Amino acid sequence: PCRLPMNSLFTLISDITHEIANNADLALLLAGISLLTFVGSLLLIPWMIVRLPEDYFSSARRHRSQLKSQHPLVYWSIRFTKNLLAALLIMAGIAMLVLPGQGLLSILIGISISDFPGKYHLERYLVSRPGVLKSLNWFRRRAGKPMLRTDTE
Repeated sequence: PCRLPMNSLFTLISDITHEIANNADLALLLAGISLLTFVGSLLLIPWMIVRLPEDYFSSARRHRSQLKSQHPLVYWSIRFTKNLLAALLIMAGIAMLVLPGQGLLSILIGISISDFPGKYHLERYLVSRPGVLKSLNWFRRRAGKPMLRTDTE
């Protein structure tokens, strides 16, 4: 794996912050992305949690996507756009770790909308944590939806 020495990492962070400090347009763009990510997360995350089927995390395999039934061009276009947006959110989130903004939240949203091998298993592992499952089910209870089930229950 590619590893940067710690002093190179600090130099990189210093260079990024210096570039942003000297570029008002870039700073404004990152502030806008931060605000959009924050507001979007307040609206979209609860909506997504409530829309999940109650047994979404109880199966060892991911449910078949309704998107798969679309024309292949539509399917791949949506998938490409979704992953491009995810990559942009992850990169912006990394930048926002050293800048004002919702860096960690942007990274998590980017990961959640991206497609990569093993993602479903990672999601199931995270959701099986009692605190995470309790938080997700709090949203579902408020919306009058059945609680999410996991295979660990």
